[in-house]
Amino acid sequence: MTTDPRRHAPATLRNREAILAVLRDVLPKDGLLLEIASGSGEHAAFMAPQLMPLLWQPSDSEAEALPSIDAHAADSKATNIRPALRIDVTAADWPVQRADALLCCNMIHIAPWVAAEGLVAGAARLLSEPNAPLILYGPFRRHGQHTAPSNAVFDDSLKARDPNWGVRCLDSEVSPLAARHGFTRMQVVEMPANNLTVIFRKNG
Repeated sequence: MTTDPRRHAPATLRNREAILAVLRDVLPKDGLLLEIASGSGEHAAFMAPQLMPLLWQPSDSEAEALPSIDAHAADSKATNIRPALRIDVTAADWPVQRADALLCCNMIHIAPWVAAEGLVAGAARLLSEPNAPLILYGPFRRHGQHTAPSNAVFDDSLKARDPNWGVRCLDSEVSPLAARHGFTRMQVVEMPANNLTVIFRKNG
Protein backbone atom coordinates (compact mmCIF):
# COMPACT_ATOMS: atom_id res chain seq x y z
CA MET A 1 0.00 0.00 0.00
CA THR A 2 1.11 3.52 -0.76
CA THR A 3 0.19 6.70 1.06
CA ASP A 4 -1.51 9.35 -1.04
CA PRO A 5 0.68 12.48 -0.78
CA ARG A 6 -2.06 14.86 -1.82
CA ARG A 7 -3.14 17.42 0.75
CA HIS A 8 -6.47 19.21 0.57
CA ALA A 9 -7.25 22.77 1.62
CA PRO A 10 -11.02 23.38 1.59
CA ALA A 11 -10.58 27.11 1.02
CA THR A 12 -9.03 26.47 -2.39
CA LEU A 13 -12.27 25.00 -3.65
CA ARG A 14 -14.14 28.09 -2.51
CA ASN A 15 -11.82 30.75 -3.88
CA ARG A 16 -10.17 29.28 -6.97
CA GLU A 17 -12.76 30.43 -9.51
CA ALA A 18 -12.68 34.01 -8.21
CA ILE A 19 -8.89 34.13 -8.17
CA LEU A 20 -8.67 32.65 -11.67
CA ALA A 21 -11.01 35.33 -12.99
CA VAL A 22 -8.63 38.02 -11.75
CA LEU A 23 -5.55 36.22 -13.04
CA ARG A 24 -7.02 36.00 -16.53
CA ASP A 25 -7.15 39.80 -16.59
CA VAL A 26 -3.75 40.64 -15.12
CA LEU A 27 -1.30 37.88 -16.07
CA PRO A 28 0.82 37.86 -19.22
CA LYS A 29 -0.31 35.35 -21.83
CA ASP A 30 2.99 33.48 -21.72
CA GLY A 31 6.25 33.41 -19.78
CA LEU A 32 6.70 32.09 -16.24
CA LEU A 33 4.44 32.57 -13.22
CA LEU A 34 6.13 31.86 -9.88
CA GLU A 35 3.68 30.86 -7.17
CA ILE A 36 4.99 31.34 -3.63
CA ALA A 37 3.45 29.29 -0.80
CA SER A 38 1.59 26.87 -3.05
CA GLY A 39 0.47 24.82 -0.05
CA SER A 40 -1.49 21.76 -1.17
CA GLY A 41 -0.91 22.56 -4.85
CA GLU A 42 -4.61 22.64 -5.67
CA HIS A 43 -4.52 26.18 -7.03
CA ALA A 44 -1.80 25.30 -9.52
CA ALA A 45 -3.55 22.10 -10.61
CA PHE A 46 -6.82 23.93 -11.22
CA MET A 47 -5.60 27.21 -12.71
CA ALA A 48 -2.51 26.36 -14.73
CA PRO A 49 -4.31 24.25 -17.36
CA GLN A 50 -6.65 27.18 -17.99
CA LEU A 51 -3.81 29.69 -18.41
CA MET A 52 -1.72 27.91 -21.03
CA PRO A 53 0.78 28.54 -22.52
CA LEU A 54 1.89 30.38 -19.37
CA LEU A 55 4.28 28.20 -17.37
CA TRP A 56 3.42 27.75 -13.68
CA GLN A 57 6.23 27.25 -11.16
CA PRO A 58 4.81 26.18 -7.78
CA SER A 59 6.84 26.39 -4.58
CA ASP A 60 6.56 26.14 -0.83
CA SER A 61 8.79 26.70 2.18
CA GLU A 62 7.92 23.27 3.59
CA ALA A 63 9.62 20.30 1.96
CA GLU A 64 6.68 18.15 3.12
CA ALA A 65 4.32 20.14 0.86
CA LEU A 66 6.18 19.43 -2.37
CA PRO A 67 4.93 15.85 -2.93
CA SER A 68 1.33 17.05 -2.60
CA ILE A 69 1.91 19.86 -5.10
CA ASP A 70 3.48 17.50 -7.62
CA ALA A 71 0.78 14.85 -7.12
CA HIS A 72 -2.02 17.33 -7.78
CA ALA A 73 -0.14 18.60 -10.83
CA ALA A 74 0.17 15.04 -12.15
CA ASP A 75 -3.53 14.44 -11.63
CA SER A 76 -4.35 17.58 -13.60
CA LYS A 77 -2.32 16.27 -16.56
CA ALA A 78 -1.29 19.87 -17.20
CA THR A 79 1.84 20.19 -19.31
CA ASN A 80 2.66 23.70 -18.10
CA ILE A 81 3.27 23.00 -14.37
CA ARG A 82 6.90 22.64 -13.38
CA PRO A 83 8.06 20.40 -10.51
CA ALA A 84 7.59 22.16 -7.18
CA LEU A 85 10.55 23.92 -5.59
CA ARG A 86 11.33 24.62 -1.97
CA ILE A 87 11.66 28.38 -1.53
CA ASP A 88 12.32 30.20 1.72
CA VAL A 89 11.25 33.74 0.93
CA THR A 90 13.55 35.15 3.62
CA ALA A 91 16.63 33.77 1.83
CA ALA A 92 18.77 36.14 -0.21
CA ASP A 93 18.79 33.77 -3.18
CA TRP A 94 15.93 31.70 -4.58
CA PRO A 95 16.25 28.70 -6.94
CA VAL A 96 14.54 30.73 -9.68
CA GLN A 97 16.47 33.38 -11.59
CA ARG A 98 13.64 35.31 -13.20
CA ALA A 99 9.87 35.32 -13.62
CA ASP A 100 7.26 37.24 -15.55
CA ALA A 101 4.69 37.27 -12.72
CA LEU A 102 4.55 36.32 -9.05
CA LEU A 103 1.50 35.08 -7.15
CA CYS A 104 1.23 34.56 -3.40
CA CYS A 105 -2.02 33.50 -1.74
CA ASN A 106 -2.69 33.41 1.99
CA MET A 107 0.86 33.66 3.27
CA ILE A 108 1.81 37.01 4.76
CA HIS A 109 -0.76 36.84 7.57
CA ILE A 110 0.39 33.38 8.75
CA ALA A 111 4.09 34.23 8.80
CA PRO A 112 6.28 36.80 10.52
CA TRP A 113 6.55 40.20 8.84
CA VAL A 114 10.07 39.28 7.70
CA ALA A 115 8.41 36.84 5.28
CA ALA A 116 6.47 39.67 3.63
CA GLU A 117 9.68 41.65 3.39
CA GLY A 118 11.48 38.71 1.81
CA LEU A 119 8.61 38.07 -0.58
CA VAL A 120 8.60 41.59 -1.98
CA ALA A 121 12.39 41.81 -2.11
CA GLY A 122 12.47 38.53 -4.03
CA ALA A 123 9.79 39.75 -6.42
CA ALA A 124 11.88 42.85 -7.09
CA ARG A 125 14.87 40.66 -7.97
CA LEU A 126 13.00 38.23 -10.20
CA LEU A 127 10.51 40.45 -12.00
CA SER A 128 12.76 42.36 -14.35
CA GLU A 129 10.25 43.65 -16.89
CA PRO A 130 8.35 46.91 -16.34
CA ASN A 131 4.71 46.33 -15.37
CA ALA A 132 5.36 42.72 -14.32
CA PRO A 133 2.65 41.84 -11.77
CA LEU A 134 3.08 40.91 -8.12
CA ILE A 135 -0.28 39.51 -7.02
CA LEU A 136 -1.27 38.98 -3.40
CA TYR A 137 -4.46 37.30 -2.20
CA GLY A 138 -5.82 37.05 1.31
CA PRO A 139 -7.31 39.08 4.17
CA PHE A 140 -6.04 42.62 4.70
CA ARG A 141 -6.88 45.55 6.92
CA ARG A 142 -7.71 48.81 5.13
CA HIS A 143 -6.59 52.12 6.66
CA GLY A 144 -5.89 50.30 9.90
CA GLN A 145 -9.37 48.76 10.16
CA HIS A 146 -10.60 45.24 9.54
CA THR A 147 -12.92 44.89 6.57
CA ALA A 148 -15.31 42.59 8.46
CA PRO A 149 -15.90 41.43 12.05
CA SER A 150 -14.95 37.89 11.02
CA ASN A 151 -11.53 39.13 9.93
CA ALA A 152 -11.01 40.74 13.34
CA VAL A 153 -11.80 37.42 15.02
CA PHE A 154 -9.47 35.65 12.62
CA ASP A 155 -6.70 38.16 13.34
CA ASP A 156 -7.06 37.55 17.08
CA SER A 157 -6.84 33.80 16.53
CA LEU A 158 -3.68 34.19 14.46
CA LYS A 159 -1.98 36.32 17.09
CA ALA A 160 -2.97 33.83 19.77
CA ARG A 161 -1.16 31.12 17.83
CA ASP A 162 1.88 33.30 17.16
CA PRO A 163 2.24 36.99 18.10
CA ASN A 164 4.32 37.55 14.97
CA TRP A 165 1.39 36.60 12.75
CA GLY A 166 -1.63 38.73 11.91
CA VAL A 167 -3.74 40.34 9.20
CA ARG A 168 -1.57 43.04 7.62
CA CYS A 169 -2.69 46.55 6.76
CA LEU A 170 -2.65 47.05 3.02
CA ASP A 171 -2.36 50.83 3.25
CA SER A 172 0.16 51.38 6.04
CA GLU A 173 2.25 48.19 5.78
CA VAL A 174 2.02 46.21 2.55
CA SER A 175 1.76 48.97 -0.06
CA PRO A 176 4.60 51.04 1.46
CA LEU A 177 6.75 47.91 1.54
CA ALA A 178 6.03 47.28 -2.14
CA ALA A 179 6.75 50.90 -3.02
CA ARG A 180 10.16 50.70 -1.35
CA HIS A 181 11.01 47.84 -3.70
CA GLY A 182 9.83 49.55 -6.86
CA PHE A 183 6.20 48.43 -7.15
CA THR A 184 3.06 50.50 -7.61
CA ARG A 185 -0.30 49.28 -6.35
CA MET A 186 -2.54 49.24 -9.41
CA GLN A 187 -5.71 47.42 -8.41
CA VAL A 188 -7.56 46.06 -5.38
CA VAL A 189 -10.28 43.50 -6.13
CA GLU A 190 -12.81 42.54 -3.48
CA MET A 191 -13.14 38.77 -3.24
CA PRO A 192 -15.48 36.30 -1.50
CA ALA A 193 -15.13 35.73 2.25
CA ASN A 194 -13.86 39.28 2.91
CA ASN A 195 -10.57 38.71 1.11
CA LEU A 196 -8.81 40.90 -1.42
CA THR A 197 -6.65 40.35 -4.46
CA VAL A 198 -4.08 43.11 -4.75
CA ILE A 199 -2.14 43.73 -7.95
CA PHE A 200 1.16 45.57 -7.81
CA ARG A 201 3.21 46.25 -10.93
CA LYS A 202 6.95 46.74 -11.29
CA ASN A 203 7.90 50.30 -12.04
CA GLY A 204 9.64 50.96 -15.37
